[in-house]
Amino acid sequence: MENCIFCKIVKEEIPSNKIYEDENFLAFLDIKPESPGHALVIPKKHYRWVWEVPNVGEYFEVVKKIALAQQKAFGTEQILSKIVGEEVPHAHIWIFPFPPTATGDKKNFADNAKKIKSHL
Repeated sequence: MENCIFCKIVKEEIPSNKIYEDENFLAFLDIKPESPGHALVIPKKHYRWVWEVPNVGEYFEVVKKIALAQQKAFGTEQILSKIVGEEVPHAHIWIFPFPPTATGDKKNFADNAKKIKSHL
């Protein structure tokens, strides 16, 4: 979609703090984080809803990989996930360490991205 902010992030027309990328999916830190390491995982191809992504199993494997890295990076077992899809009309899954248990500064994007990447 031409005006989709997530499609623009995929095309690198808008900067992001990428933490993971493969042929089909991209994960980056949320600019309004609930906690340190709050990430969004999106398909690179535009789909309106998570349930429209044809390889949804692969999608959730990527989400799992990032959640496990977040556990290690921020010293918490509790990783929350959220699939709503109202904020941006592009399939996305939020995953973030449970705020009271996560260690670190939620606004330190560079360090948080580095921490997650080091555990992937």
